[in-house]
Amino acid sequence: MTASAPDAPIRAKLSALVPALRHFHSALLDFAKGEYEFLHGPVAGPFALYSLVMNDPAFQWLRPLSGIMATLDEVLDAKDTTLSERNVTDVRGALGLLFAETDTRFAEFRAGYARAKGDPRVRETEARWREVLQGSLEA
Repeated sequence: MTASAPDAPIRAKLSALVPALRHFHSALLDFAKGEYEFLHGPVAGPFALYSLVMNDPAFQWLRPLSGIMATLDEVLDAKDTTLSERNVTDVRGALGLLFAETDTRFAEFRAGYARAKGDPRVRETEARWREVLQGSLEA
C-alpha cells in the first residue's frame, strides 16, 4: 500500500469530476463558437479557434471555469499532496461562487452561461457534473 492510499477515495471523487467538467466546458465552448460564427462567419479550424479562445473577448467569459479546471488538474497532479474532503469542499465552493448571483466577479461568466443554458448539450453536461459533484459529497 502506498503513502497516498488513504486519499484514494477523495482522489477518485475529484478525478471523476474532471471529465464531467471538461464535457461541460466543451459544450459551453461550442456554444460560444456558434455565437461568434453567427456574428463573424466560420472559424477557420482548430488553431484559429484556439487563438480566439485565448485572445478574443467573445470567449473571455469561459476563463473562470477554465481556471477552476486547471486548478483541479494541478491538485490532482500533485502526487506528493494528501487530499481530503476539504479539497472536495473547495471545488464545490469555487463552482458555487461561479454560479452565485451575489458574486460580481463572475457576472460575465453567468451572462454567457445564461445565453448557453438553453442548449440541450449544455444542460445535459451541466446536470452530469452536478450529479458527480453531489455524489462526491454524499459518498
